[in-house]
Amino acid sequence: MKNQLAFASLLAVTSCLVAPAALAQTAGDATPQTASPPPATQTAPEQAPEQQEVEISAPGAGSDSEDIVVIGRNIPNVVRSTPQVVSVLSTEDIARTGEGDIAGALQRVTGLSVVGNGFVYVRGLGDRYSLSLLNGLPLPSPEPLRRVVPLDIFPTSVIGSALVQKTFSANYPGEFGGGVINLTTTAVPEKSFFSVGGSVGFDMETTSELGYTYDGGSHDWLGYDSGERDTPNFILKAGADRTTIPTSQAVNLTNAETTVLFENYHIPPNFSGETSFGTSTDIGGTRLGVIAGAGLSNTWRTRDAVSGVRSIPSTTFRRVTTDHRALVNGMLGFGAEFGEHRIRFTNVYIHDTLKQGRLGAGTAENFESPVNGHAPVMEQNTNWFERQLFTSQLVGEFDFGDLDVDVRGAYANTKRKSPYERAFRYLYDASINDYRNTLNGGSYATVAFSDLNENLWAGGIDLAYDLHLGRPFSLQAGYAYQDTDRSSFRYTFDYVLPGGTALPDPYSQLRPDYLLSDYSLQANGIVLRPSTTSQGARSYDAGLKVHAGYAQLEGEIADGMRMTAGVRYETAKQTVLPTDNQPVTELNNDYWLPAATLTWNFATDMQWRLNASKTIARPQFRELAPQQYLDFDSDRVFYGNPFLTDSKLTNLEARYEWFFGKDQRLTASGFFKKIEDPIETVSFQLAGSNTTQINFANAPEAQLYGGEIELQKYVPLDFINNDLFTTRRLVLIANYTYTHSEVFAGNELIRDPINPASVTRPANQVFVSGQPLVGQSDHLVNLQLGIEDTQKLSQLTFLFNYASDRVVARGLLSGGGLPPIVERPGVRLDFVLRQGFDVLGGEWEFKLEGRNLTGTRFVEFQDYGGTTGIADTNSYDQGRVFTIGLSTKF
Repeated sequence: MKNQLAFASLLAVTSCLVAPAALAQTAGDATPQTASPPPATQTAPEQAPEQQEVEISAPGAGSDSEDIVVIGRNIPNVVRSTPQVVSVLSTEDIARTGEGDIAGALQRVTGLSVVGNGFVYVRGLGDRYSLSLLNGLPLPSPEPLRRVVPLDIFPTSVIGSALVQKTFSANYPGEFGGGVINLTTTAVPEKSFFSVGGSVGFDMETTSELGYTYDGGSHDWLGYDSGERDTPNFILKAGADRTTIPTSQAVNLTNAETTVLFENYHIPPNFSGETSFGTSTDIGGTRLGVIAGAGLSNTWRTRDAVSGVRSIPSTTFRRVTTDHRALVNGMLGFGAEFGEHRIRFTNVYIHDTLKQGRLGAGTAENFESPVNGHAPVMEQNTNWFERQLFTSQLVGEFDFGDLDVDVRGAYANTKRKSPYERAFRYLYDASINDYRNTLNGGSYATVAFSDLNENLWAGGIDLAYDLHLGRPFSLQAGYAYQDTDRSSFRYTFDYVLPGGTALPDPYSQLRPDYLLSDYSLQANGIVLRPSTTSQGARSYDAGLKVHAGYAQLEGEIADGMRMTAGVRYETAKQTVLPTDNQPVTELNNDYWLPAATLTWNFATDMQWRLNASKTIARPQFRELAPQQYLDFDSDRVFYGNPFLTDSKLTNLEARYEWFFGKDQRLTASGFFKKIEDPIETVSFQLAGSNTTQINFANAPEAQLYGGEIELQKYVPLDFINNDLFTTRRLVLIANYTYTHSEVFAGNELIRDPINPASVTRPANQVFVSGQPLVGQSDHLVNLQLGIEDTQKLSQLTFLFNYASDRVVARGLLSGGGLPPIVERPGVRLDFVLRQGFDVLGGEWEFKLEGRNLTGTRFVEFQDYGGTTGIADTNSYDQGRVFTIGLSTKF
């Protein structure tokens, strides 16, 4: 961080995912029973004892009668009892990881990795191939680049458990490539409680180090704008009409509060606080409950990133970015249980805001007087990204003996507002030995306003009927409906002089707020000219409407052998309607998606599973929209391709499971996937810029295969002759995933990713056969090693994570393109200490966390080979983070 001091001088210029009853089943038989299909909203059950003894006395027998003891082996846990391949994170599992958000906790699950800002990859397949559900219902995304909600916005405090189903079954949505992640919230509490807690954290690369901030508004620390960033009506009208904004209106924009970047040598520490309560009561034969919770967190992160492109001319750049993230969340849930029936009404609110200041310097093409093809430049950005998610869900689960009926419905809304995205570029002028911004010739001042709103209505019904065929069998059927609509605009304006002339001295040497002061605008006649038309569509409307129905049969076809087989029919209409005469997308497709899983319980504690299925993956809205979007986290521009098509997947899997003790298991599996028309990213360098643009294209085919192994083992320490270890045990949770993928490309003609409307080219001019899928690591390793007390809260856990290199964007081959951009996640080591104690009538917990103890850097690079070597594209130090927390529960 100390290297950032060099930037100070620059401021002189800028100043259950299985069907329902299987999860709820408590096995009392020696042979696992087949359950009627559980609703996707079902949470993981409490794990039953591994073995129980039942004493039965003969009727009428006296005290001297002989007891008959029947010993039956219960199904140890949900992982074994379900008819599909699942991984479960219980409340205890999540707490052991100590992660603050659910995305961090999920990356400890076998085969899962987190890429970018909270997007979970399952077995190397990107988030487009996975599905996230809350209580079995879909969620819209507040991210312009995604249709899948980023899971890092979900605090672990609002999640009761998480299930990952890796094999497709017909009762789940057809967009199932890597898996489904179902997050469940808590329903009716067993007893009343009230809890409150807080924490403070220190990032060794950020806290009390140099960062860059700006004023903004008085409520920024909460993540809510106080009015300084309100978008004026004249901006909305000029953006929609593509008209120039005169000086008389341009002076009305908020200036200094959104423009002046300040040095801050004392970036504050991170902090968070949360509270929750729950209670329940019995009224007649009905048990009613309520659970509510709220939380607030503030985190800071400064990145001193280096990037460069070995092009002609080559560019190098260094940029310091300070992110201030404020997250507010709340949950309110009501539940009712009567007889064998349950009703839940759940409401979740999440507001997630990122305030960002960026200052960078380096070399790029010089548009005025080239010297060796490049010249020094300086760039400044101030940004505000405000995301919000709200969902309201009503779920009913009814048991009428042989017939189970589960109904669900939800409304969800997400918003993303990004007003006053300001950008400035100053070019170095050797004649004055200083930087200048003439508002032309490669230097610029821009402002952008963007907004996204997405609504989702979803509902469904599942029916399960127990068939009396001498063996456990159930017939299952259901219907699901989903209607998503999105509206999005992005209006970008350039500050220019009439006729595009250069801004004269001394104005061109002023810092940004003086450059755009009322006096400067009026004295020079500076106007705001819309630049959106050169960046594709200004706005677009998008929609996805899905109707689906399924039928499947689940039952015991022979002793110790269970089969689940079904088919899903799905019809969908997906549209993207951009402005500015850009191509329209309309996809109308229907699919029959079969799935079958065979489970062979060949020993009392071992079983095999075989699964085969067909699934799909639809393009995401932003991948289809022909509009430029700058992702400030990666410093890359994304541009959609309206001619993308659905991907079709064939999935095969075999899995061995050995449950050798209570909560202990060894599993090993192999999997294969064939993907027709996978959607891949292609990168190239924008002319005259330090920015990489990412476009999308359908590759002809890809194949992915691999294997994974998982071990969960507990070792009691009571053999140590010391009272301290009587109730303690060692915890070993380890998993490894190997994944290999290849893209296949021949002479087949595909749409050109840059000019898809008018150009087709052979696929092997865009893709290299044998290259891996984007986002896929060959090797994933997770290890949790700890010691814990079985009678009270006392845990010390070390967490090791390794992910091998993965391609984040492949280079375009034609026209002298660039090599792929590769991320190197490397090794991370964390620790979590949790200690409980009782005082003042409450249960208290002290927590100490250390993250990234290895000090692993974030590294992205391009390998040009030969003498050119490797060039960083986005690399920076990541700090070691230490957090202290204290909470209590009454």
